[in-house]
Amino acid sequence: MRLANYIIKRLFLLIPVLLGVSIIVFTLTRISGNPAAGYINEKMTPSQIAQVYEKYHFDEPVYTQFIYWLDGIIHLDWGWSKTAALPVTDALAYYFPATLELTLVSIIMAIFIGIYLGIGSAVRRNKLFDHSTRVISLIGVSLPVFWLALILQFVFYYYYGLFPSGGRASNIYYLTQSIPDITGLILIDSLLVGNFALFKDALWHIVLPAVTLSFGTIAIVTRIMRNSMLEVLSLDYIKTARAKGLNERSIIWKHARKNAMIPTTTVIGLSFGGLLGGAVLTESIFSWPGLGKWSANSIRLFDYNSVLGFCLMIAIIYVLVNLVVDVMYAYLDPRVRLE
Repeated sequence: MRLANYIIKRLFLLIPVLLGVSIIVFTLTRISGNPAAGYINEKMTPSQIAQVYEKYHFDEPVYTQFIYWLDGIIHLDWGWSKTAALPVTDALAYYFPATLELTLVSIIMAIFIGIYLGIGSAVRRNKLFDHSTRVISLIGVSLPVFWLALILQFVFYYYYGLFPSGGRASNIYYLTQSIPDITGLILIDSLLVGNFALFKDALWHIVLPAVTLSFGTIAIVTRIMRNSMLEVLSLDYIKTARAKGLNERSIIWKHARKNAMIPTTTVIGLSFGGLLGGAVLTESIFSWPGLGKWSANSIRLFDYNSVLGFCLMIAIIYVLVNLVVDVMYAYLDPRVRLE
């Protein structure tokens, strides 16, 4: 019951956070240009343009526009996306699965690789493995995403031809195969219907963008996990476990790892939200049809409704991810009380 009350309380806190984000983003979009740009084109007559301004209240003060826009948000009318030629809510539903699939694969890679490297680095402190891992982590947080993406494309697509250059699957599958749309995630849907050829093709397409997107997160998770593991390994209960003659592997993976995961969980949770919102460059370079590429095109075309919808959705995801992280804290550390 305490957990349920905590979740409800945090969901209520979602309202002021989203309101603050909405005010900031809405104000910036209104300052930067004409909000009616997404609704008008060069073929429209002056009277039609005037009707657009009147219908969407663009001829009224900014605070009045915000009230009408907020009312539309509450009623799931987020405006029209000029970039996608769809309502913003439909565009979000259309592009979100591709970004979610890429983010899930990236965060899974970051979790397993980062935790393994972090633990290995802590156990082999100041040895070759530790020094090598620290160098890799430093490179990971320093490399620009667009540079890494282009290098991976050049080496593994252009030079060796091991992986495709972009997209979610080969054109032949889009043309000749019936791609199931159960969850919107091709990797999962193809397995659900037993289409292993499509699964293999989609998996091959997601490798390079997932490596690109996860590389910086792997470096961060590795560093946090290493530092946390070193702190845990110096605690008295670990020394006691060793004094009792427990197996070293059991001490590290069963006793120390769980406590070391507490600060790492926060980083992983925030990184997940960051990967969802920060996939713009990765999706653009790899022609990945997700939210990142769509939002980049929306900014280029001054499609303010799409930009507002994208920012609002990412804000919602961030708050929900933080909620999940807090709940995971309580699971990993019984001393944490959810109030």
